[in-house]
Amino acid sequence: MAHGVFGTAINCMDGRTQLSVNEYLRKNYKLDYIDTVTEPGPVKILSENNTGVDSIKQRVNISVGAHGSKLIAIVAHYDCAGNPVPKEVQLKQMEAALETVRSWNFDVQCIGLWVDEQWRAIPVE
Repeated sequence: MAHGVFGTAINCMDGRTQLSVNEYLRKNYKLDYIDTVTEPGPVKILSENNTGVDSIKQRVNISVGAHGSKLIAIVAHYDCAGNPVPKEVQLKQMEAALETVRSWNFDVQCIGLWVDEQWRAIPVE
């Protein structure tokens, strides 16, 4: 088991989202480290159970199992090239993506984050 408190972010590969998500998770969940699983438009992949879901699940399993991650955050964002649909559509996909990840039955909290036009991470209710 790794030392320190870990969380997991299933985030877009877009580098503009990384820093704000990590800062938000460290500050609000008292995490030392964030394991990051990146894909272009992950909420689309997870909500539609597209090819790639098994790979995401396998990487999250490593984070939870080997690092003891206590949180999984799923991220969607403004101006996503991998999922170029309006925010409202991405937020609906987020709901389905959260259902998918929760169905994996990891004993951790799962949350959604939206990264806005100013690259701020905001919790999704």
